[in-house]
Amino acid sequence: MKQYLKIDEWSIIEEAFDPQTQEISESVFSLGNGYMGGRANFEEQYSGYSLQGSYMAGVYYPDKTRVGWWKNGYPEYFAKVLNSTNWIGINIDIDGTPLDLANCTVSEFRRELNMKEGTLSRSFTAATAEGKELQVDSIRMVSMARREIGAIRYTVTPLNFAGELAVTPYLDGDIKNKDSNYDEKFWNEVEKKSAPDGGHLTLKTKKLDFHVTSAYLFDILVNGEKLTGAAEAIEREKYVASKAAFPVKSGDQVVIYKYAASVTSRNHGLGQLVEAAQSALHSAREAGFAALLTEQAEAWRDKWKESDIIIEGDVSAQQAIRFNIFQLNQTYTGEDDRLNIGPKGFTGEKYGGSTYWDTEAYCVPFYLSTADSSIARNLLIYRYKHLEKAKENARRLGFKKGALYPMVTMNGEECHNEWEITFEEIHRNGAIAYAVYNYVSYTGDKAYLGQYGLEVLVEISRFWEERVHYVPHKDKYVMLGVTGPNEYENNVNNNWYTNRMAAWTMEYTLEALAYLQENESARYAELADKLELAESETAKWNEIIAKMYYAADEERSIFLQQDGFLDKELIQVRDVLPENLPLNQKWSWDRILRSCFIKQADVLQGLYFLGDRYDLETKKRNFDFYEPITVHESSLSPCIHAILACELGYKEKAYEMYLRTSRLDLDNYNNDTEDGCHITSMAGTWMSIVHGFGGLRVQADRLILNPSNPGHWTAYSFKIMFRGSRLKVNVTDVQVTVVNETDVPASITIHGKEYTVNGLSSVTAEGAPVTV
Repeated sequence: MKQYLKIDEWSIIEEAFDPQTQEISESVFSLGNGYMGGRANFEEQYSGYSLQGSYMAGVYYPDKTRVGWWKNGYPEYFAKVLNSTNWIGINIDIDGTPLDLANCTVSEFRRELNMKEGTLSRSFTAATAEGKELQVDSIRMVSMARREIGAIRYTVTPLNFAGELAVTPYLDGDIKNKDSNYDEKFWNEVEKKSAPDGGHLTLKTKKLDFHVTSAYLFDILVNGEKLTGAAEAIEREKYVASKAAFPVKSGDQVVIYKYAASVTSRNHGLGQLVEAAQSALHSAREAGFAALLTEQAEAWRDKWKESDIIIEGDVSAQQAIRFNIFQLNQTYTGEDDRLNIGPKGFTGEKYGGSTYWDTEAYCVPFYLSTADSSIARNLLIYRYKHLEKAKENARRLGFKKGALYPMVTMNGEECHNEWEITFEEIHRNGAIAYAVYNYVSYTGDKAYLGQYGLEVLVEISRFWEERVHYVPHKDKYVMLGVTGPNEYENNVNNNWYTNRMAAWTMEYTLEALAYLQENESARYAELADKLELAESETAKWNEIIAKMYYAADEERSIFLQQDGFLDKELIQVRDVLPENLPLNQKWSWDRILRSCFIKQADVLQGLYFLGDRYDLETKKRNFDFYEPITVHESSLSPCIHAILACELGYKEKAYEMYLRTSRLDLDNYNNDTEDGCHITSMAGTWMSIVHGFGGLRVQADRLILNPSNPGHWTAYSFKIMFRGSRLKVNVTDVQVTVVNETDVPASITIHGKEYTVNGLSSVTAEGAPVTV
């Protein structure tokens, strides 16, 4: 872990150029708008270590699956979001020598991600090998107001020479993904055109026929005067550029404005792509860079109005939570129910940019509380639209009925090629069912059950029914050969979390059926007929619920992660030599699988999800046993532990886990930020404050708050949207104040006492909350 970024409330700041951290910074300083985004690569060429990355949401490729031995049921491909046309490029040459920071002496380097206004700026002084010095200042954005637009202002000032400066803005589609098999490239050129002031480039994927058109225009001003000399139009395969060369002298200020538009065939007809790109592009150029900056600041102001968290007395914690919220808002806006949330968002390529169970388990709560309910609803509709594919996936694995949602997907098909995940990590079904419950409970939108949710719940319950089997001598239903959330064990029997979520899903499905039968009888009859529901089927679910087997240790009064867990040698993480950590980078997989060490919350994940079913003593016994043997080598782990630690009153552990999840990427805790930021765990970071320190729960249609103030903060506040109200919760050592920023009244419970917060008013709960 190397801390090299300056602590600041609203910005991420790097104050020196270090090639060793360049790829980490490319991840951390990434920009996006839910539609497109990219890593914080330099505009000018850079020959050092770098992962050039620009990405278009929903544009993916079915790459060939590579496995040593093929097994029936394996997916034919591993889908990945494609590295797309590099639109940011502006090459600079000084008397024929390229500006390349890998070959220059660099000083006064500063890079800043302004999270308040959504811009990335950079400044530096560079000296070439010939001793020619120049100052560069740049600022760029990916527009939140115009989703297809990106824009750059790039300023060059010669400091000690007179000579020729060549400026070459370009579009480069001759790119590949970092993890492409055999260095395969995935794009074919369709058309291109270069002109003295810009150009456009259309590419299509070699499979699936996604088309992407990128177009750019640029202006060059020298000392405030627009350069009028003709630029050279350049074309080569998958590449268009415009090169302008002109004399400069020391002190001249050269400003390049580059406007770019990127459009896809997901949103426009094939024959309309160039026209759509040009229309968006000319509109942005006509508005001008200053106006685009103003629009960007206003769009981000609205985002922060709904989702900001303020922490007083701890700037490191403040910076961290805003960074997490910023990246979440850059990654997903909820406007397109065909899109979901990739674990790396627009910051990198690991995990292929696909959808995992992370969305339902971690991201849905964030969007429920910080945006209109339609946003979270679209995340659920995404899964509903893939229900038939999930049923097909179950059939491929030999199941006669039910639906198994994929562990990794783009279009509903499974596209993960590791057997212990593809075949065994079936707990993902439970997270999807829980997301339906979570959405309905939080929003009160019970109509969703009849419209979409019930079909998903029934098919998941059918899968669980077939996946378990009855053991007569135990008079129990068991589930063999699974992998739980703890991926440091494979092919285990009776993983507690998986068994518990399977039974819970059946319980909730039966509740949903009863609700519809009583309240929407016509829709119930329609669905019962469509789904061919039988009384024998629901009777079987009730039997499985009553007789589900759960491994437990009576002496410790804990739930066992799975059968035989106590046969392992129990060693705590604190007793592992530091040079052996992280295990996944130091130990063989065989050694990890045989150890007791846990990658992430497993039993504790279930106790978080189903927290209303278990008392504090039960949670405490299990937390005290499992947390000391958890290495938190999954980014999804610390947040769940932080939430439970808050509930249990473990002050230091809660704060330790909060910092670990919130600064995971900023401080590169797991030595992997260069692959991209951990976007879905950032939603867990938000949960660690709002569900952890804030104690937010929803019970019986009522918002419950049990806030506590960690000793490291003087005060904090967060905002939550709940059934039409936007509430700002302010917490200090002595009181909790809830301000209703809308005219919709809200009924809430604070530390066990009921309140009504009328529109545009506030309530205060006196008395010091329990400090965790």
